[in-house]
Amino acid sequence: MQSSRPIPLMGAAVVLAWLGVYIHNLADLPGLTLTSPENSLPGLIWLVLFLVWWRLPGRRWPTALLLGWGTVNLVGGFATVLPLAILPFRPEQSLRHYAFHVLYAATQLWLLWLAWAALRRSQPGGSVQRS
Repeated sequence: MQSSRPIPLMGAAVVLAWLGVYIHNLADLPGLTLTSPENSLPGLIWLVLFLVWWRLPGRRWPTALLLGWGTVNLVGGFATVLPLAILPFRPEQSLRHYAFHVLYAATQLWLLWLAWAALRRSQPGGSVQRS
């Protein structure tokens, strides 16, 4: 049922996920502003994905895209702290830096949980009523 969709919760989870990126960037890249591409582009992507999810309530793919984008950020939150040769930069290896990456990754979890639960409910045999 469309009325059972957690629109305010999903909106809050999207904002929280973006805030994780923003707070990380404030700590690690203090010269950035709110409108810097490193902050505004992820926010714009989250906004577009949320709006598509909201406006197309009967479709599974917008939920899958939210889940995918949250997963990219979760993995990115961990992978970009590692000193990997494939990265074009050498990440700081300090407890402070790790803590901000854990925060960045953790802020994705609520979004991932909501999107995963929504996808499971919308599966055939799930608890969502089809009208």
